[in-house]
Amino acid sequence: MKKIKLTAILLIFIFTIATGCISASGKTFTDVKPDAWYHATVGEMTEKGILSGYSDGSFRPNAPITSAEFTAILCRIKSVQPKSSQTGHWAGGYMQSALDMGWYDYDEIPPTGEKYDMPIQRQLAVKILMKALADSFSYDYNIESAKIKDFSALSGRYYDTVLPAYSAGIVGGDEKGNFDPAGSLTRAEACTVIKKALDKYGIAVTDTEAVTPAETEKPVSYETSRSGGISANGDLHVEGTRLCNEKGEAVVLKGMSSHGIQWFPQFITNDCIKAVGDRGANVMRFAMYTEENGYIANNSVKDTLINAVDNTVKNDMYAIIDWHILSDGDPMKHGDEAEAFFREMAERYKDTKGVIYEICNEPNGNITWSSNVKPYAERIISAIRSIDDNALILVGNPQWCQDLDSVVADRLNYDNIMYTCHFYAGTHTQWLRDRVSNAVNNGIPIFVSEWGTSDASGNGGVFAEETQRWLDFMRANGISWCNWSLCDKNETSAALLPGANASDGLSDSELSQSGKIVFGHMQK
Repeated sequence: MKKIKLTAILLIFIFTIATGCISASGKTFTDVKPDAWYHATVGEMTEKGILSGYSDGSFRPNAPITSAEFTAILCRIKSVQPKSSQTGHWAGGYMQSALDMGWYDYDEIPPTGEKYDMPIQRQLAVKILMKALADSFSYDYNIESAKIKDFSALSGRYYDTVLPAYSAGIVGGDEKGNFDPAGSLTRAEACTVIKKALDKYGIAVTDTEAVTPAETEKPVSYETSRSGGISANGDLHVEGTRLCNEKGEAVVLKGMSSHGIQWFPQFITNDCIKAVGDRGANVMRFAMYTEENGYIANNSVKDTLINAVDNTVKNDMYAIIDWHILSDGDPMKHGDEAEAFFREMAERYKDTKGVIYEICNEPNGNITWSSNVKPYAERIISAIRSIDDNALILVGNPQWCQDLDSVVADRLNYDNIMYTCHFYAGTHTQWLRDRVSNAVNNGIPIFVSEWGTSDASGNGGVFAEETQRWLDFMRANGISWCNWSLCDKNETSAALLPGANASDGLSDSELSQSGKIVFGHMQK
């Protein structure tokens, strides 16, 4: 049997605005599009009665599947009857049966409803899948382990099930060879690996009662969220993981980030900001570097920032004031200056709707969330709140805003804050989307305040396919974003071609390949 890597199976997300998926039974899902990589598999699996959608007509292909849902599916495929369970959970009987049959161990999924409803890890999902469906476990350790670039992250207890799954062609690595064993498995991915296992082992499915997913809060999507600027939405606030307007309606912001304002001030004038708004943006982010001849050495850039913020609000767009740490990776390095700056900004804008504070761009280096970033954030948030108790505040995290797991484990105790995630499509792929999904599923509100179509250097690419996967993902989860960057620098991530004049509007001929992709999604 020909092996198909998970590069194709797990990581291809293609956006379309066409009608939803239709299975052979005529079931339509509003969020499974005909050109999506999982369209045929989802249709086949729902037709066979293996997994169903939600009552609102969605399938939520990119949402993580829970331990209970995944295990119950396999129990029903194998006609395993549920045993008596004291948990009161809808899948408690199936979980007990699977535990008794040795599909998983007690410590992997303790018998509580809370643990049953957590997203299942890839390595554990493969173990349960293979224990339930495989007719053999043959593999060559040296051959299969060499295929997994992040093999060191795979727990030894899963060697005897993950490696046979690799050998059988049921699972594989992403484009870099990573399996991401601790990452979550999405509902679309679950359909795919189950189908491959059924086909591999010749298992026919008949008269299977579909597993109906738990009816949790529907993720925000562009279809259910408002766009528009300050006049349409007013002050923004956070409800759960949602960014909402004054009426409590979900809002999605889409816009551009400046490059360093000390280098490219010509692209944050009133005319340029208006041009961005005319192309559909409702937010602008202004990167005020602290180092690199930025604010610490040259306080005058603050005046450039203030002028840009004022013009953004005047143009009915939300403005993000970005304290742009980068080479000074520890935010505590300039903690005194940051507190004084944000107190000044809060005093200036406390009565102005539409101003958002991003208090530390990309913490990095030899720091941690709990020891460095969180204490800094508590200090700066408290300073802002002492002046403006309604301000929306964005908080960065270590590893250039990718260490979301630390936030999940030790979140801040404040209302009306969101945590930032930054990605570059050529470097950050499914593993980071899994972190975002895990954060959102644990009640962490995410704002992608910086992302690019290039690799992390700002060059390479454009990585159009991976960019589309990210855009689909953010769309499905109602995540607001700002693209890096509005400038004409000779690098892939720049939205404008060298020499572009944004002061008289932005024509397609002035947009780079990246700019055309980004501005093409502003109003979608």
